[in-house]
Amino acid sequence: MIIRQAHHVRHMLGLLIATASPLPLLAQTPPPATTPSLPYDATQAEEPILPDDQFEARLPQMEGSDPAKPLPSIDSWIDQQMPSTGAAAELPPAIEPAEEQELAQPLPPLDSVTVPANVAADSDPNAKLPDVRYATRIEGFGKTDLEDEFRDASALIDGDGKAETAAMVQARAQEDEKLAVRLFYSEGYYDATALASLDQTGDGTLTAVISVTPGKRYKLGDIVVQAGPTVPPGLVRDSLPLKTGDYIVATTVEGAEANVALRLPEQGYAFAKVGERDILLDPATVTGAYTLPVDTGPRGTFRKITTSGDKQAFGADHIEVIRRYKPGEIYDSRKVDDLRKALVATGLFSSVAVDPVRTNEAGPDGTEYVDLHVEQAAGPPRTLAGEVGYGTGQGFRAEGTWTHRNLFPPEGALIAGVVAGTQEQGVSGTFRRSNAGKRDKTFQAGALINHQKYDAYEAFTAGLNISWARQSTPIFQKRWTYTYGAEILLSNEQTTIDPATGQNKRLTYFIGALPVQVGYDRSDDLLNPTKGFRASVRVSPEASLQGNVSPYVRGTFDLTGYYPVSDSLVIAARTRLGTISGVSRDDVAPSRRIYAGGGGSVRGYGYQELGPKDVNNDPIGGRSVNEFAVEGRYRFGNYGAVAFVDAGQVYNSAIPKFSDMRYGVGIGGRFYTNFGPFRADIAMPINRQPGESKFAVYIGIGQAF
Repeated sequence: MIIRQAHHVRHMLGLLIATASPLPLLAQTPPPATTPSLPYDATQAEEPILPDDQFEARLPQMEGSDPAKPLPSIDSWIDQQMPSTGAAAELPPAIEPAEEQELAQPLPPLDSVTVPANVAADSDPNAKLPDVRYATRIEGFGKTDLEDEFRDASALIDGDGKAETAAMVQARAQEDEKLAVRLFYSEGYYDATALASLDQTGDGTLTAVISVTPGKRYKLGDIVVQAGPTVPPGLVRDSLPLKTGDYIVATTVEGAEANVALRLPEQGYAFAKVGERDILLDPATVTGAYTLPVDTGPRGTFRKITTSGDKQAFGADHIEVIRRYKPGEIYDSRKVDDLRKALVATGLFSSVAVDPVRTNEAGPDGTEYVDLHVEQAAGPPRTLAGEVGYGTGQGFRAEGTWTHRNLFPPEGALIAGVVAGTQEQGVSGTFRRSNAGKRDKTFQAGALINHQKYDAYEAFTAGLNISWARQSTPIFQKRWTYTYGAEILLSNEQTTIDPATGQNKRLTYFIGALPVQVGYDRSDDLLNPTKGFRASVRVSPEASLQGNVSPYVRGTFDLTGYYPVSDSLVIAARTRLGTISGVSRDDVAPSRRIYAGGGGSVRGYGYQELGPKDVNNDPIGGRSVNEFAVEGRYRFGNYGAVAFVDAGQVYNSAIPKFSDMRYGVGIGGRFYTNFGPFRADIAMPINRQPGESKFAVYIGIGQAF
């Protein structure tokens, strides 16, 4: 930005943000100086200093006409020119000038400040020299509200009142002098001055003084935008949030111009450029006339995608699947950013850039086609991941996965998983195709072998599954999500066939299911939500073959909400309702029944501990459930504390009865990391029953809900 100051106002050097490093915002150019010139008349002749006859007479004459004869000496010639009185003229004696009293005084020392000499002792050349102590006094900021900001960046104050030498104190004072001027300029005080000085009292106390004079504060006058026609008309001026009468503040002006640079590419102008601003200051009105040139460039429409890179994860054809816009649409930089994020979300690139390319080819409705070029570099496709947790009743559980994310390009991943725990072990293999024919659509097929042994049941299970899904990711938290698919299980399970006697029997179940789940998410974060809510419904028509075919439907409804009481305190609540309809409990495999209790359910109780039990006090599951929880989350820095109350119960009926509720209370700690909070909770049951633990501990990653 160029600032020019009218009339006879001194020239500004620039408008800078009030920080230690200058930010060039406003500069100032003085009006051209003019020098009057006198007319010259070539016909006018200048008068000679001596007439020609006198000049010739004073020239030394040659004696005779012999050119070889030497010339007389210059001294004799000078004597001839001087008038003579007949006697040798004597020069008056030289008069000595009067002695200036001030000049006779000895010179003062170069520095007006005297400090003890810092001389190291001869016996110890490495001895540390004593520090120079000083105080800092700041004057003149008045009601500008800038003194606190100045103090935060002051070199003198940052030095804590001590320095190695007085020269260092002086250097800091000079830096603060410049800082004060930059700070005032950044807020529109273009007449501001600052003076740094060092004062020393008789007792040797050294004080650094920063004295400032803010002067008048300038406001914006006329605002002129120099730009070509746009669609819609006035787009550039409407995108510049500056008003006449506003103070000329550096951050406000820069932010307004950044908004222009942001809005134009969102409205089709992919190659718009904001020029250098110009401000003409008028001290008479204390205003600045603002002018901003903007080169909008052509309005563009999307066309095709090109890609390059030494090592590519996939080609332009798959990038076309990922894009959200359609060719022929008006260019929008937000959709370009969305494409870039989607490419990053694949996890297949070490670096990726998406940039518009000007084609100079005419598009529809007077626009110009714009291509997008993707510069990519594929990253390592293989990853290892792990998860560890502990819960009372569930014991330790560790899960690890090995993933090759692009074994079957594009985005065809092979995932091998293993589960190792005190009460669960298993292996699995999964093929997953991300962005399968459509953005955000995932196809998955897998197989598993698993063993589970809990108080409620023991099961050896083998299964196949297939699904299509649209789910949230850490980069894209989606409002609507869904999953649908099919699974087939063959499970050999030990079950209680007579709760009155505790008689057990091992049965084999052949189970088929068609699960469908729909979710709606309005929370603000996937792993650590602080406001909003989430809701999901899962319905799974199933059939169990164990002797006879027993069809039934499993259904679950979950709702969670988050309310921020303050920046540090969040109240979170959740509820869950579940049912199995169409069959008796005994015709449902124990591993498919409904249970409650544990870290993701009702804390204070062991895993699957709530609900009907047999004569041995082991849970046998039920056909319905209701759960409720409320939690207060207080965060301080990277740490947090939690207090909670959970409630729930499992029933043998198909409809929850909302009676005989069991409660658990507890506290927990949180350690917040970049990938989510680390959670540790301890809870105890209310009105503890025989066989129930006095307390339960839960450790994991992410909030409880």
